[in-house]
Amino acid sequence: MRITQGTFSYLPDFTDEEISLQVAYALDHGWPCSVEFTDDPHPRNSYWEMWGLPMFDLKDPAGVLLEINECRRAYPDHYVRLTAYDASYGRQTTALSFIVQRPGNEKGFRLDREETSDRRVRYRMHPYALDRPEGERYAT
Repeated sequence: MRITQGTFSYLPDFTDEEISLQVAYALDHGWPCSVEFTDDPHPRNSYWEMWGLPMFDLKDPAGVLLEINECRRAYPDHYVRLTAYDASYGRQTTALSFIVQRPGNEKGFRLDREETSDRRVRYRMHPYALDRPEGERYAT
């Protein structure tokens, strides 16, 4: 199962050159970038771990790509995403966000059904990744 979160989630994974072009687009618009990672990509898990601080003063896409590659090396079995922020609204607003690395084996989700009182039915998403401890969820 392929996790579909972010701007380009239905496209094939970007090459480093394509990522650099998107970073250049963000920087040309004055959007600082940040790199984040997680091993729990649940749709409601919007707060991933940050790789360092947002790169407010960086103007070169090569510097952002360097940080992406460092994060990839440190967490080879995690999801890594790039987020660009637009501060023109006076608050932190995500202008662009997309996944730049996926684990080799994406576990996916299942839908749990629960019947409750008065014939009500509830559904819950359960990520298969949570069946293993943190840090080992996508290890082979």
